[in-house]
Amino acid sequence: MNSIAAMPNTANTPDLDAVRAAFPALQTEVHGHQVAYFDNAATAQKPQVVLDRIDQYYRQENANVHRGVHTMSQLATDAYEGARERMASFLGASDSREIIFTRGTTEAINLVASSFGRSFGPGDEIIVSAMEHHSNIVPWQLLCERTGARLQVVPVTEDGELDIEEFPILLNARTRLVALVHVSNSLGTINPVRRIITDAHGLGVPVLLDGAQATPHAPVNVQELDVDFYCLSSHKMFGPTGVGVLYGKAEHLEAMPPWQGGGDMIEEVSFTGTTFNEIPHKFEAGTPNIAGVIGMAAAADYLETLGWSWIKQQEQDLLGYATTQLSGIEGLRIIGTAPKKAAVLSFLVGATHPYDVGSVLDRLGIAVRTGHHCTQPLMKQYGIPGTVRASFAFYNTRPEIDRLAEGLRRAAQMLA
Repeated sequence: MNSIAAMPNTANTPDLDAVRAAFPALQTEVHGHQVAYFDNAATAQKPQVVLDRIDQYYRQENANVHRGVHTMSQLATDAYEGARERMASFLGASDSREIIFTRGTTEAINLVASSFGRSFGPGDEIIVSAMEHHSNIVPWQLLCERTGARLQVVPVTEDGELDIEEFPILLNARTRLVALVHVSNSLGTINPVRRIITDAHGLGVPVLLDGAQATPHAPVNVQELDVDFYCLSSHKMFGPTGVGVLYGKAEHLEAMPPWQGGGDMIEEVSFTGTTFNEIPHKFEAGTPNIAGVIGMAAAADYLETLGWSWIKQQEQDLLGYATTQLSGIEGLRIIGTAPKKAAVLSFLVGATHPYDVGSVLDRLGIAVRTGHHCTQPLMKQYGIPGTVRASFAFYNTRPEIDRLAEGLRRAAQMLA
């Protein structure tokens, strides 16, 4: 996978049936059918070890973190800060102080826009791409409205790749930040982020990557990438919802002002002024999502226990098999055919609306996502209202894909 760290070898190949059994939600019945869950890009299911770790916190360690002298508070603090160390290791960060806990990728991007972007001014430029999720468009638009900066947009080709030759043309002395998606949520495209970071750094321009769709599929090493900011969401990588990470190089985070005020992000408060805590705490105001952070670390443990080599092999097999099976359906058009993709297939079935196709599949117990996938500018480029999106995880199977293909044939007949 381009610009995602090399796969480690593993001697132990997980048993797929045992892996599936570890995810209770995969046993759910929908309209009398065992669910075939293909909505992993929206949120992935949670393994029992993650559920158990969250339950353990609430049953045995439930207390607020930091500054508590009693034993349960110390246990909670150790688990919470241990999770910070775990996520630093998961991302290859050099220092756990570079890990900021957020509510997810969206909040992480907003944090950078509100704090790092505070010094931007009229004529400054921010480069995004035409395939960005709205969460990596709207915060920069709001910043531009406040500061007079402006967006520049890297085009996307018909097959769903960045028009990489346009990027150096947009990059110039006025560029203050490049903010791009690592892996497209709606197309699955894996972007050439190493080249982008190298080009940007050649002009001294920092880079932010939206890694929400990258971290579930392969290891990411922020030091090897030399990226300035990296954002992820726990719930995409088999952890709990409502929590995520902003990685930032310490030099940037130390220079950035706080973006929210409250408890824990302060050093000393008086009515004449306040001094702020050190990183990472100056960016974490108020009581955090302690259980969510601990659960996210358990999800990181689980992924690395499975082994990235097996995860990649399993998901790429599913992507290849699904591409072949669905391509044989009359009238089906795949949107996004880049050669380097994560396990995401977006498509249309003839002239039928994606919502109608998704509704038929749901009656068959098949869960897909329909709509514009928070990438409306990209859909407008293709001249379509949206797509049906099947996004796979390592726990999916070929027989489930066979069910999807048969369900699409049935939908095509019903909706013709």
